[in-house]
Amino acid sequence: MGVPVDFVNVSTVGLESSPVVEALAGLRANEARYFKNKYNVTFTTTPAADAPELVEYVSRVLQERDIVFSAKPLEVTDMLIDGVRWTYVFYESGLAVNVLYALEEGGKRAVGFKLSMGMEVPEELASKFKFARQKSKLAGEIRGSYFVVKGQY
Repeated sequence: MGVPVDFVNVSTVGLESSPVVEALAGLRANEARYFKNKYNVTFTTTPAADAPELVEYVSRVLQERDIVFSAKPLEVTDMLIDGVRWTYVFYESGLAVNVLYALEEGGKRAVGFKLSMGMEVPEELASKFKFARQKSKLAGEIRGSYFVVKGQY
């Protein structure tokens, strides 16, 4: 059973082993606020160990760009909203990866990367992507990038 993410009273539960725990908790809360405001959906996470199929799914999509993360996955979530599957993995390093995958052929499909404030760009991404910066009341500064998914998943 997943735990709803509170974006009013930000909690670090489930993320304690991260060296940037406060920033990662803020990043997770920032995502929760986005889904509540945009879709009126409660963002609920589960320990990654309880849903290895979601970590595997995201890993398969990342193989499209030969990306394999060495960081430990801590939490995951998977939602279906208006015909779009949103799958997130929050890693111990402070990285959040989300796969946006429209079920309808020709719809939007992309992988997004968000870096918590205080973490270095992972070596797996450093040479492949440029990161834009965004300010967040909950997460401080978020750096993000993405790529368009070409394959069928």
